[in-house]
Amino acid sequence: MPRTCTQCGGHLHRIHRTFIERFSYLAIYECRDCKDISSLPRHFRYHFGPIPRCPKCGTLRITKLKSPDRIDPMHTGFLNFLERSAGGALFHCKFCRLQFYDRRRMPDKTAPAEGEAEKVAEASAADAASAPAE
Repeated sequence: MPRTCTQCGGHLHRIHRTFIERFSYLAIYECRDCKDISSLPRHFRYHFGPIPRCPKCGTLRITKLKSPDRIDPMHTGFLNFLERSAGGALFHCKFCRLQFYDRRRMPDKTAPAEGEAEKVAEASAADAASAPAE
């Protein structure tokens, strides 16, 4: 977690977490200048969501591997075991050089995002309606 605010660049300090927040967040930070609040999620929360993420650092910059690498370490733990036994694919984090299993599929970079496909269809329908009839 950076020690500076992403909004104004001010210094961050930790604030108190409620009992419920302790289950979801490792820490909650507040900017002293602009009072912006940011949080650091727990590692198990990276296993939820539509796309795979590194279970250690949470980055989305991962690559898919065909076989385990002998040099880089393998992520251990119960959730990684469950992902592997559920038929998950092997992934590798580019930043922390960690190998892990995940059952979710990587997003296709060539296909437009979910909202963009609808916008393109609406724009083409609007262009067709406004075009002069021949």
